[in-house]
Amino acid sequence: MKVFKLSIALLCICSNILLAQENNTTLEQYISESKQQQFSLEYEKNELESSKLRDSWIAPLNLQYSYSQSNPYESQQTTQNAFIKMDQPIFRSGGIYYGIKFAEASRIYANHTVDVAKRKLVKDAVLLLMQIKQTDLKRDKQNLQIKNSDINLELKKEQYLNGQLDSGFLDSAVIEKNLVMQQFYDIETSKERLISKFQTISDTPHESASIPHLEILNEEEFLKYNIVLNLSRSDIEKTRYNKNITLAKYLPRVSFTAGYNWNKSENQLITASDGERDYYDYGIRANIPIDINTFKDVESSRIDYLKSKVLLEDKKRELNALFEQVIQNINNFEKKKLLSVQNKELYQKLLDDTKELYAAGYKTAYDVELLENSVKIQELDVKIYEIDKQMELLTLYEMYKYDI
Repeated sequence: MKVFKLSIALLCICSNILLAQENNTTLEQYISESKQQQFSLEYEKNELESSKLRDSWIAPLNLQYSYSQSNPYESQQTTQNAFIKMDQPIFRSGGIYYGIKFAEASRIYANHTVDVAKRKLVKDAVLLLMQIKQTDLKRDKQNLQIKNSDINLELKKEQYLNGQLDSGFLDSAVIEKNLVMQQFYDIETSKERLISKFQTISDTPHESASIPHLEILNEEEFLKYNIVLNLSRSDIEKTRYNKNITLAKYLPRVSFTAGYNWNKSENQLITASDGERDYYDYGIRANIPIDINTFKDVESSRIDYLKSKVLLEDKKRELNALFEQVIQNINNFEKKKLLSVQNKELYQKLLDDTKELYAAGYKTAYDVELLENSVKIQELDVKIYEIDKQMELLTLYEMYKYDI
């Protein structure tokens, strides 16, 4: 029985991970092809920059050739010189090893930086699409409220003409109608702005696009696969190797030197050094730099390393607070959804009763239509609050990326 329960638990965990991974893949499809290409080029550039940094300890091979002519004694003299020189470090008190490790850490850090920027853009695109879809629901809701205000205005007119109300109530109904119309126009304007922003970062047609359904994450997964924390962790590694490189910079180093020289002279009247000759040289060079700022430089790099560790812990605490806030907000939207569901049930019961009274001649068609619109408004509120929940979850998914 215990084995069965464990299997079910593992299955649920794997299912959640697969759903989260699918969500990650789906989310990145919302940014445009050109934006994705830009990020791909950034990753490619990071690889090249890391390779350059990794191989920077390999000294360049210097090649030089010169040719000159002169005629100080009415006789043309020529001189040619060429050489190849190498000054290659072979020992830097660990500096070469740490330099290679620093290059790899820098590549990982740079890639995480691109990850964060990419996910920020993905989040912006999906958020805009969610807001567009939510605006459509708000527009439909506002249309129903406009219909209700029209009905209310017609009722107030009839009551005013029948002497049942004074003009003040009629004026209030007119003002209410104008307000709901103005709100409708504001919603339309807001939607156009959202569409304009969405089209700048996505190729997806907003009319046919559907918003992704995001699953609730648990806090452990959110922190484990968090790209912001990955960025902070990679910064710790980068500053740790940089600290070691800085220290090695002031320790003994050994280089291998070698060279080959060639020169050729013609018509050298004074020195009589016409002819061609070549020679080579090689050896070992050792040096220890002595700098008054050695301790300050090493200490500064050590402080950078300690600071990066402190920043990681601070970021963890910040993300813990963010996760708790998002979950709390989601719970509040769930409560609002539940309230709308309860309101819908209430309006539905009133509607059913009103239809019976209307059939018996005790209620008007206006009463039935008002309640029908109220039922639909509550249904739209449930959908609006569900998108609010998804937008809250998007805050977490901006920083969550599961990779197999």
